[in-house]
Amino acid sequence: MQPVITAFDWVPDFARGQVRDLRVRWALEEVGQPYRVRYLAQGEQKAPPHRARQPFGQVPTYEEGELVLYESGAIVLHLADSRDGLLPDDRLGRARATEWAFAALNTVEPPIMDHAIATLFEADQPWSRPRLPAVEARIAERLGEVAARLGEREWYDGAFSAGDLLMVAVLRILRDHPLLAAQPTLAAYVARGEARPAFRRALADQLAGFTGSPPPGFAEWIAKRAARAEQLA
Repeated sequence: MQPVITAFDWVPDFARGQVRDLRVRWALEEVGQPYRVRYLAQGEQKAPPHRARQPFGQVPTYEEGELVLYESGAIVLHLADSRDGLLPDDRLGRARATEWAFAALNTVEPPIMDHAIATLFEADQPWSRPRLPAVEARIAERLGEVAARLGEREWYDGAFSAGDLLMVAVLRILRDHPLLAAQPTLAAYVARGEARPAFRRALADQLAGFTGSPPPGFAEWIAKRAARAEQLA
């Protein structure tokens, strides 16, 4: 029986290639596990059937027999632990790969998401623009630290692992931003991750799944947000 993941059938253009089901798709492709996708229209993720799988009303989820998981990091680590290809064979190597997975999600991603909130999701709020310099300074510090630890290595601890998968997934949120371009070591690291055949298949599959329509009122919300942001400029 193939596992089933959930994903959206539509997201705004800026979110395409970034929704977190991509991380799970990538892991599934790396370990050679076929899967099926249950697509949700915008709004369905907040309805009771999906909340029974994901209490916060988000995607992705993962179902395999009696096992139901949410949180992309937990799903990726489950796949890495239960299949070959994303964790080293030795105990210490597995621990180090897991360490980098947590570093990606708990240390590197939070300031990057603060930036996304300030520049995208709440860009029309009066606090967003004044807050940006401090947010970007925190990101720059983190990226410098991550780049210093990577150094001249191809991946963080030998072969490509679940830790690298999640770190690349987090860093590529900034793939078109000067903050990442200012760290050539990390830009090249992200490019190596994106060049992997498994990533390319996962990205193509996610993009092909966006066949739905925006929710009612989306165009009006975008126009209102743009007008408000212009007033604050």
